[in-house]
Amino acid sequence: MAAFLLADGGSGPSGPRALTSDEANRLALARFRNYQAHGRAVTITVPGAAGGLIVTGSVDYQGKLGYGVVHGTGRDTSSDGLIEWTATSVFVHPMANAPAHAPASPPRSAWYRRPLLSSGSALDSSLTIALKLGSDRPDNAELLPQNGAAWWGRDQVGGHQVDVMTGPSSPDRSGTAGNVRYWVGSDGTLYRVRVSVGSESQPVVIVFDTQKYVPVKPVPGVTPKR
Repeated sequence: MAAFLLADGGSGPSGPRALTSDEANRLALARFRNYQAHGRAVTITVPGAAGGLIVTGSVDYQGKLGYGVVHGTGRDTSSDGLIEWTATSVFVHPMANAPAHAPASPPRSAWYRRPLLSSGSALDSSLTIALKLGSDRPDNAELLPQNGAAWWGRDQVGGHQVDVMTGPSSPDRSGTAGNVRYWVGSDGTLYRVRVSVGSESQPVVIVFDTQKYVPVKPVPGVTPKR
C-alpha cells in the first residue's frame, strides 16, 4: 500500500499471531479478487475534525475509476454532491440535495476538475486507498508473513465470516507492518478495510458490497488512464 498509510489500532483483536499458509494465500488474493470482479460497490467513511464525509458508490478496478455520491456528516452540506475520481484527478458535481445513490450515468455538465492531492486531504487519501484495493495479479503469499503481515482475529461483516489480518510493511517504508487492517473471507474476498490517514484521529473505513455494484461510466469527455 502507499506510504501515506499510518498506524491503525483495529478492533477486538484475538491476536496477533503468524499467518498460516492458507491465511497468507487468502490475503494475497484479496486485491486480485477485486480486480477479477471488475468492480465492487463501496461505502467509504472519511474522518474529519469538522465532521466527516461518506462516499457511497462503486470502484471499477479494471478501469481504475471510482464514482459515487458524497454526503457530509455532522457538518453543512457544502461538500455534498457527485464525485468521480482516477489515480490523478477528482471530478466534483456539487448538489444541494444529493441523492442517496449516484445516478447510473453521470450528468453531462457542471463538473469541476481538480488534481487528486497526494497529501493533506483525508478525502483524497481515502479515494486513493479505495482505488488501490485492486490489482491485476495476486500478491506474493510467501513474502507477506516475512514482511510482518499477521492474523488478529475473526469477525462478521454483512453476514460473512471473515478473518481479520494486518498487512505487511509498505515496500518503500520499513516498520509499517500492521498499518492496514483487512477483513478477508474464506475465498480471499475483501469485505472491509480500515486504515488511518495523515493527522486524523479516526481511521478511514471502506466497506464493500453495501449496495449493488453499478458499472462506472466516465464523466463525459474524460478518459481514465489504465
